[in-house]
This record gives sequence, C-alpha cells and structure tokens, in this order.
Amino acid sequence: MLDFSPTRMLFVIPAIIIALSFHEYAHARVAYHYGDPTAKEEGRLTLNPLRHLDVVGTLLLIFAGFGWAKPVPVNPWYLGPDRKKKLMHVSIAGPLMNVLEALVGALIISLIYHFVPYSPAANYFYNFFYYFVYINITLAIFNLLPVPPLDGSKILGGLLPNEQQHIIYELERYGMAILLLLSFTGILGKIIGPIIWFFYNNLLKIVGM
Repeated sequence: MLDFSPTRMLFVIPAIIIALSFHEYAHARVAYHYGDPTAKEEGRLTLNPLRHLDVVGTLLLIFAGFGWAKPVPVNPWYLGPDRKKKLMHVSIAGPLMNVLEALVGALIISLIYHFVPYSPAANYFYNFFYYFVYINITLAIFNLLPVPPLDGSKILGGLLPNEQQHIIYELERYGMAILLLLSFTGILGKIIGPIIWFFYNNLLKIVGM
C-alpha cells in the first residue's frame, strides 16, 4: 500500500534526493576520471539533484521501494583501449557510493543513539538516517540486478566475453518491461527484499545497534 503520510515523506524524500544525487555523481566522476567529458558537459558532474532526478523513477522509489535517476551519459570512445573494464568501473561506482552512504548513515545512527541527548532535532535525524540507510542499501542492491538499464547489466557486460555481448544487447530491448513486470507482480520484492533486509539488519548490528 502506498504510504502518503507526511511523517514518512519528511524522512523519505530528502533521503532519496541525497542518495540518488550521490549515486549519479559517482558515475559521472569516475567517467570523467577516465577521460570522458560527456557527463560534465551535460551538467551531470554535480551533486545538484535537479540535474539527476527522474520524475517517474523518483516517485517509484518513494512509493514502490525501487526506482532510478536519469542515466549519466557515457561515451565509451573516450575511455581508450581498455574501455570495457572502465565502463564496468563507471557502472559499479553508483552502487558502491550507495554502500558508502549506508555505512556513513549507520555510523551516524550509532553516534546519535549512544552520545546525543534526546531532543526533537536529534530524534528527527535519528529516524531520518534509518530511512537513509535503508534507501541506500535498496538502491545498491536494485541497481546490481543484471537487467538493462541498471548498472548490473553493464557490470555483467564487462565480465562477459566479447562473443557473448549479444546477451546484453538482447536484454536492452526488454529491460524496462521486465523491471516493471517484476515490480507490479511483486516478484521483484520477493527477490531483493530479503537481501536488502539482510544487509540492513547486519549493517546496523555492526555499528552497535
């Protein structure tokens, strides 16, 4: 059931904006590091969320538990002879950024719980970072699915031999339809939900929560 409660929105919306912006910035930064100026020229080498957010993807993340931002443009021809490996690095940068954000969020939760006296402001940030950790773990796991246009498909493309690259090209024609079908049938949640909760709960245990 969709949850439109103002209290939830107060936590979820800022967490999603931050998580998606850092995710896409990481893609753009690694691509630029490897010599591709495309993302920078299109204004994507920034943490400004207005440059990254996709309306449909953001709304789905708020209400359905998964979603996406505008893909960062990457021109493989700038990446040199080792472009296959570099494309894989660009793709994995987003999920890795979300893992880092989740770890930082979990540490902040622990610090607030153990060292900050109760106040309305402390309580807000305490609850906000619970959502923040969950959203970042969700983004990391979801984007690692090997279904185009998700990052996982590009990572898989970097691992597959050249003669098997046609698998990715075939999937690209149906990728979005597959994702929507898996989502609205509930299959997607059954696949990644337990994985998300496993990492979420264990990450909080690691930081003493």
